[in-house]
Amino acid sequence: MPDPTPGADGASLAAAAVPRRSHAFWLVLLAAGGVFALTMGVRQSMGLFLSSLNTSTGLGLGSISLAFAFGQLWWGLTQPFAGAVADRIGTGRVIFIGVLLVALGTILTPLMHSTAGLIFCIGVLAAGGAGMAGPSVLMAATMRMVPPARRGVATGLVNAGGSFGQFAMAPIAIGLIAVSGWASAMQWLGALVLLALPAAWLLKGNSTHLAPPAGTAPAPLGAGAAVRQALALPSYRLLAMGFFVCGFHVAFLATHLPGVVESCGLSPQVGGWALGMIGLFNIVGSVAMGWAVGRWRMKSLLALVYATRGVAVLVFLLAPKTPTTVLVFAAVMGVTFLSTVPPTAGLVAKFFGPANMAMLFGVVMLAHQMGGFLGAWLGGRVFEATGSYDWVWYVDILLAAGAALVNLPIREARLVRPVPAAN
Repeated sequence: MPDPTPGADGASLAAAAVPRRSHAFWLVLLAAGGVFALTMGVRQSMGLFLSSLNTSTGLGLGSISLAFAFGQLWWGLTQPFAGAVADRIGTGRVIFIGVLLVALGTILTPLMHSTAGLIFCIGVLAAGGAGMAGPSVLMAATMRMVPPARRGVATGLVNAGGSFGQFAMAPIAIGLIAVSGWASAMQWLGALVLLALPAAWLLKGNSTHLAPPAGTAPAPLGAGAAVRQALALPSYRLLAMGFFVCGFHVAFLATHLPGVVESCGLSPQVGGWALGMIGLFNIVGSVAMGWAVGRWRMKSLLALVYATRGVAVLVFLLAPKTPTTVLVFAAVMGVTFLSTVPPTAGLVAKFFGPANMAMLFGVVMLAHQMGGFLGAWLGGRVFEATGSYDWVWYVDILLAAGAALVNLPIREARLVRPVPAAN
């Protein structure tokens, strides 16, 4: 008996519209993964400049952390809107503008000497651009352009691109700082982002290419109706709650792990290599998760990832703080760092299909970045108040346990939207 859900016809049409040749498949992944590598690599390396910015501006760790925290929030806020625009007018234009904004914000940051200036460059320009060229747009473009049977692997590999960017950019940033100073190093990183511009042409297109012929299935919902339908689904809300916790974890580590290392009396180079280690093992986690989402229930995989994070943080708190301990901890956290993205994106696509995928995944990313705002901001505030990051770690453990539990009630069955009767 044929599948009565609206996604049945849409999926077959999508399969007919995507590239069939192997080299086309890999070209799509190279383009999307390359954009994510450059934008994520630069953003996730900014924690290496936190101490230098503090020394240069004299603003205090709390004020500078606020700029980074606002960037986390703005990165999330831009994604639903960028996704809605990409769903309608095409991903290529959105990615092109986003890459330019990341480069501009990063290059201008060393010239800022006020909290407002840092918020504008780090939190509005660079973070907003990274949101426009971020995972909601890139994952939706990938799902639109590859066969449905290969979407799990494809999203895992694109996600691994972001991980590779972090792994590669952290050592590059350390080398540039040593050779040319922190300000020039940051501006060189901004210039490197421009290498992502050609990918905008390769990823052009929008979700109207997936629209089924009239009479075969309901017309795609408008943006407002799609968001209302999504928020009415309990499983979607639970997914967003878990992703909120993911944002807290990721932003705290990306912003404050070098500071954690320094507070333990270790060399700043250990902090840089720890960020690189997170990126390296994130590749392993992302690829493995892309493979796993086609074989196990995605909600169970998410629960496992969050539980693993909580256990890893607890062991790190109890262990002696040596370079080996830090790097092993970074490796474990790296495996789980962005491995939440493929199953989260997969569940959104499973619930609602690909037509409004960029926007609806963008809404979930907004929840992620609300958690990211708290992770980046509270890290600096707690350290200023107590001289330690311990209380942030305690909150981290509790949130990880909550996220593991909140994913278990999610129902993975595809949402069925009835076909309206013909007039």
